[in-house]
Amino acid sequence: MPGKNLSRDEAQQRAGILSVDGYEIHLDVTSAPDAAAATFRSTTTIRFRCATPGAASFADLLAPRVRAVTLNGRQLDPAAVYDGARVALEGLAAENVLVVDADCAYSRTGEGLHRFTDPADGETYLYTHYEPAEARRVFANFEQPDLKAPYRFTVTAPAAWDVYANAAEETVSEDGGSRTWRFLETKPISTYLTAVVAGPYHVVRDHWSRELPDGSTLEIPLAATCRRSLAPYFDADEIFTVTKQGLDFFHQEFDYPYPFGKYDQCFVPEYNIGAMENPGCVTFREEYVFRSKVTEASYEARANVILHEMAHMWFGDLVTMKWWDDLWLKESFADFMGHFAQQEATKYQASWVTFANQRKAWAYRQDQYPTTHPITADIRDVEDAKLNFDGITYAKGASVLKQLVAYAGRDAFFEGARRYFQQHAFGNTALGDLLEVLAVTSGRGEQAMAEWSQAWLQTAGVNSLTPQLTVDADGRITELAVLQDGTPDDSAAPPRGLRPHRIAVGLYEREANGSLLRSARIELDVTGARTVVPELVGQPRPALVLVNDDDLTYCKIRFDADSLETLRTSLGDIEEPLARALAWSACWNLTRDGLMPARDYLALVLRFAGRESDIGVLQSLHSQAKGALDLFVDPGYRAEGGRLLAECALRELRAAAPGSDHQLAWARFLAATAESEADFQLLEGLLAGTARIDGLEVDQDLRWSLWITLAAAGRATVAQVGAELKRDNTASGSQKATQAMAARPSAEAKAAAWSAVADSDQLPNAMVSAQTSGFAQAGQRELTAPYTERYFELLESIWAERSIEIAIRFVGGFFPRLQTDEATLAATDAWLTGHQQAAPALRRLVIECRDELARALRAQAADRG
Repeated sequence: MPGKNLSRDEAQQRAGILSVDGYEIHLDVTSAPDAAAATFRSTTTIRFRCATPGAASFADLLAPRVRAVTLNGRQLDPAAVYDGARVALEGLAAENVLVVDADCAYSRTGEGLHRFTDPADGETYLYTHYEPAEARRVFANFEQPDLKAPYRFTVTAPAAWDVYANAAEETVSEDGGSRTWRFLETKPISTYLTAVVAGPYHVVRDHWSRELPDGSTLEIPLAATCRRSLAPYFDADEIFTVTKQGLDFFHQEFDYPYPFGKYDQCFVPEYNIGAMENPGCVTFREEYVFRSKVTEASYEARANVILHEMAHMWFGDLVTMKWWDDLWLKESFADFMGHFAQQEATKYQASWVTFANQRKAWAYRQDQYPTTHPITADIRDVEDAKLNFDGITYAKGASVLKQLVAYAGRDAFFEGARRYFQQHAFGNTALGDLLEVLAVTSGRGEQAMAEWSQAWLQTAGVNSLTPQLTVDADGRITELAVLQDGTPDDSAAPPRGLRPHRIAVGLYEREANGSLLRSARIELDVTGARTVVPELVGQPRPALVLVNDDDLTYCKIRFDADSLETLRTSLGDIEEPLARALAWSACWNLTRDGLMPARDYLALVLRFAGRESDIGVLQSLHSQAKGALDLFVDPGYRAEGGRLLAECALRELRAAAPGSDHQLAWARFLAATAESEADFQLLEGLLAGTARIDGLEVDQDLRWSLWITLAAAGRATVAQVGAELKRDNTASGSQKATQAMAARPSAEAKAAAWSAVADSDQLPNAMVSAQTSGFAQAGQRELTAPYTERYFELLESIWAERSIEIAIRFVGGFFPRLQTDEATLAATDAWLTGHQQAAPALRRLVIECRDELARALRAQAADRG
């Protein structure tokens, strides 16, 4: 489609001549409950100025039909000025008024204005999601973050509905079967941050206030919404508790009052991401409304997301990056601040443990791809931007900010943030704007901050830190040095340089009771390839040396030979949860890098996972162990490894405290690993009620986990899955039933799942994911192997014809990752070689899938060795 993929150069040229005074947008969504209605009416008035009168520019719009275009009172022919993606604007005046009247499409892909009909009660719900550039699916605009403006929305909707937007409603008028909501004007924000949520949502309201230094009181009305059918499960009180704790914390630390009036939090169906920071109207995936029992880790994760989005009100909404190159200016900060605030202000005290063990694993994986990029990235266009919401921008960026706090000091860091908000409120910034204030507040100076930025923000890759020890005849340390690796672990990875690291080195000794406790800790700066730690000379040789103790920097941890042997025999004896999480993370990285045989990692899980107290870490171990079994062990060991994991899961399930989080986690792991006749009979008995495990509630979500496992094993019929769907006639139930049907071990089931996604564009986003999840089963490699050739044949057409969100799901979901053989690697290489001109974003996704496949083959070779 011409002009659909907006480039950075085009955006810069447009920003060079245009500035926007305001938008007035009227959306008529009264047609939404009619499933046959494909479009809604969108009328947009934009008031803007042009610094070069007579110049030409364009507005962005993706709409099936444009009814009328008026520029400065002149009627323009839509057929002449609209090409399907852009409205051409010729002969601009110094001051301009553009009016675009269009029919825009309801979305089923989670982009633009998404429409969902609840199977439980037939009610229809709408919500918008735009990041990075999908507001143009809903109203005509200048779709780039640096053309900020105030917005005034008017929405006409069915009379029984409520409507939410960024600002509070000003008036609500009723006319027969509809109501029209007119909202107050917003503060200046970017197009991608505007939001509308409409439908018969269940709502709970609350309020937060704070006395400001000038003696006035800041009042913030709070609301939390979800679909009516989820209302019985909606724990709004807990959501509001975290919300208020976050508002207290951020106002204390940022010293800049929340500027967007109200604070609504809307939990919406079929959401593509975790949440979105629309000011005044934050949207969340409704999976955070827990309809079945979940572990404490799920509540912790939700609290983290709430705080992450709240941090965006300042980092991202109040101050916004000029272009997507500096996406990190909002996402890295929000990721860091979410964990920081959670640890400082809430009851969830495992935040940094979770960050070290789970969040950083995402960053390490992404940063080792051939497609890795600096935190400050080179984003050529909006397709590039879409893919840069990744582990580098989020988790690596947050890790680097944690390093920055250690480097600059907490007080200096927050003082820098306060000055940044004051200087750039409602504006747009780039990297240098933040470094400028931090150079002053940290006392490090501009040169030091520039060098830090070059090393951490503008250079890609992850370093490894390894301790090197020498000891005397009495077993005392004569030298301890930290080695920094600046070369790739394998030839596929891009080169990386050495960096300055602020780290802590911890020495751990075995106590009389067998536990491993820290006996010494030294904090230091690591620079260059080898840094000696003289403070530790004379210490007894410890059982374990942990570089990057307390997780101050971003690196892969390695071990000396004796420390690694300690972990093999005693990892579970490490008393400190964060240190233990770091050890688990390091062992997983060794496994992924082919430096520890995958069966050795499984042995660690088999021996010590049952003793892991942190539920988030335990669930991570379960996921990683299943991944190691499916992809990293030698194929000849899969049967034995699978048997051992299933036996471990059942043993720990029976040993876990009744009703505990650990019991639930082990039950889910058993469902993921069950393989014997006895295993399957137990799962069937739990579903039928003829078997029970004391304290284990087999609720609806667990029931679906069991059914999907049985379906994949060929032990669940179509009728049984259908009966379960009748029992759970909900959106979640429909998705799980679809996954179960696709998981069945038959050629017909695989063909149906493939066809549903590849041959039709009618499936909504959530159902595409359900089909691909069910299709790819580790025990069914022979059934899915024939689709490898078809996958590569379809890649370019899928990318060209589907929305980018659905295309991403197809590329990742159907890539033959379980076909871990040289033939699949060769087929991937052949496609990449033969499609050099394919869309760069598509090639990036395939290259990353290829890298995971090659890594699996290397890990299998290491496991055989």
